[in-house]
Amino acid sequence: MRAVRLRAWGQQPVLAEVERPVPREAEVLIRVEAAGLCHSDVHVVDAAAGALPYRPPFTLGHEVAGHVAALGPTADGTAVGERVVIHGPWGCGSCSRCATGRDNYCDRRGELSWHGVGLGRDGGMADYVLVPSARHLVPIGDLGADQAAPLSDAGLTSYHAIAGLRHALGEGGTAVVIGVGGLGHLAVQILRATTASQVLAVDIHEGALALADRSGAHFGTLLREDTARVLRDRTGGLGADAVLDFVGATATLELAAATLRPGGELALVGSGGGQLTVRKPGFLPPGFRLSLPFWGTRPELAEVIALARSGALRVETAHSPLSAAPQAFDRLRRGGVRGRVVLVPD
Repeated sequence: MRAVRLRAWGQQPVLAEVERPVPREAEVLIRVEAAGLCHSDVHVVDAAAGALPYRPPFTLGHEVAGHVAALGPTADGTAVGERVVIHGPWGCGSCSRCATGRDNYCDRRGELSWHGVGLGRDGGMADYVLVPSARHLVPIGDLGADQAAPLSDAGLTSYHAIAGLRHALGEGGTAVVIGVGGLGHLAVQILRATTASQVLAVDIHEGALALADRSGAHFGTLLREDTARVLRDRTGGLGADAVLDFVGATATLELAAATLRPGGELALVGSGGGQLTVRKPGFLPPGFRLSLPFWGTRPELAEVIALARSGALRVETAHSPLSAAPQAFDRLRRGGVRGRVVLVPD
């Protein structure tokens, strides 16, 4: 079978022929129908040796949807032919958090040489992927695989971040989404579907603001020197109740701090390497709270899939054949993608 492999640190991924895995014990073999490509994959490929605990070679791809092709002799909880999406963060499988589908916060995460499918373990940029247990699978019914795959990270991470802020976003509340890319455009839709808040969007590209508008944002603005004032004006001078930063650069973190009202909530999702200085009294609003959400839980993924099947979520995708995966990586690295690149069988 074909697989997009990271063979060694410092090398670009290659499309290679590898042996198709055979499920043993509780393992489940998935025939891949679609695999998302995101900036996390680029970060993995570009990582220096020793920066991550992973051990190449392995197959990339952590946003994966397909159907069950074969079961190990003790596998249960699914059936051959069932269409599923993979809950990507794989923990130790034995701690209390993993037992409840919260592998994203596994207690033994620091001891593992992987973080999930395609992140140290063979992933879904391939014709087939082997899953350790059916507990990592969520049924998708008739939802298109090209929609379901990105929802397992771009959708789930956004949903999980918003879930931590929802208490602050009642009637009359305001949420600001900074960075309207693969995650941000879904965050806008999730906010509209699950809260009564006004949704404001910020990006550096006009095309991203157009995507925010298509996704249901009430207002969008480019990142400029006066953006904090513009956003505050949209809230009647009060400031935002919550900000979701999908960039994580110093400039966006400073914008978030300048935009929040007292007691506001900031969810930092992006990994842009920025810094936010904490000093008292000073720069941050009183009562400010910061969260660092990571991915999401398996029950939350089921909720995201249900939202998509209801029509409340729609991923903006750009399709690419699996055979062109290396070129798709280059396109994403150059910033030539709006929404999500999805690799499909060819």
